[in-house]
Amino acid sequence: MGTLGRAIYTVGFWIRETGQAIDRLGSRIQGNYLFQEQVSRHRTLMNLFDKVPLVDKDAFVAPSASIVGDVHVGQKSSIWYGCVLRGDVNYISIGTGTNIQDNSLVHVAKSNLSGKVLPTLIGNNVTVGHSAVLHGCTIEDETFVGMGATLLDGVVVEKNAMVAAGALVRQNTRIPTGEVWGGNPAKFLRKLTDDEIAFISQSATNYATLAQVHAAENAKGFDKVEFEKVLRKKFARRDEEYDSVLGVVRETPPELNLPDNIKAPKAS
Repeated sequence: MGTLGRAIYTVGFWIRETGQAIDRLGSRIQGNYLFQEQVSRHRTLMNLFDKVPLVDKDAFVAPSASIVGDVHVGQKSSIWYGCVLRGDVNYISIGTGTNIQDNSLVHVAKSNLSGKVLPTLIGNNVTVGHSAVLHGCTIEDETFVGMGATLLDGVVVEKNAMVAAGALVRQNTRIPTGEVWGGNPAKFLRKLTDDEIAFISQSATNYATLAQVHAAENAKGFDKVEFEKVLRKKFARRDEEYDSVLGVVRETPPELNLPDNIKAPKAS
């Protein structure tokens, strides 16, 4: 660092120290009425030593999600609000077109009864419902895990299988292709129908499209968001009776700017 750099650094240091000193003085003056504010240090992507999250540029990660350590998220996958993916003692791999829905937890297993180290592997076009818990398990392509389900160490869910909402799948259980399992502990319920298998695939596609809309909205700057609030207020739709009293004919709001191939829903 050169002379100018050291001077700038020193000035910056004393400015920060002065600010902290003023804050401490203000805290003492407040006395018993002191309220100590804490600055949020939330980071959506966080390294853990040499373990670095790798998220495809076409994936969507909600700003309130946490992806920590050795986690790979593939193309067009989506990690929704409040999710935690923690790849610390092992790694997590998520394929393409998969959605991990709000408040779900994905972790890994340090060891199981056999002493093995287990990652969590999630394939392509998988749907994981809200508040699910996935721990050291393997979920193959085009499967469906219902809301609030828990999959423990060593569980394998084969392609085109379904875990029902709220199910608890015990360690080292294998759920075969084309079957629905549910309950606590989870057990075989029945075979999937062709319509249900098609639904699993369509669910992943729907979430991939929805994720693009959320990604576009989260990418907007403050000015853009505030401008759209004004537009919505201006073009707010009320019932016909209210409008007839005012003698108002309301305009149809313009479509918002969305990514290619995505249309705003039409007003009813």
